[in-house]
Amino acid sequence: MDGKGRAIDNIFIERLWRSVKYEHIYLHEAEDGVQLYEGLKEYFSFYNHERPHQSLEYETPADCYLKKKAA
Repeated sequence: MDGKGRAIDNIFIERLWRSVKYEHIYLHEAEDGVQLYEGLKEYFSFYNHERPHQSLEYETPADCYLKKKAA
């Protein structure tokens, strides 16, 4: 068993939050919670539908999901 709180336990989630912080949070200052929510909603749409991922052979998560669902 790994120790509590080790990054390796949640490597995919840790990588996601790193991307969110460096590609959106640090680049776009939000005035309030509503603006932050709307910005994150747009970012996650971009992340899932437009941004190619190296670990998915440069496809988007949405494309991979739809391929597996159709198979």
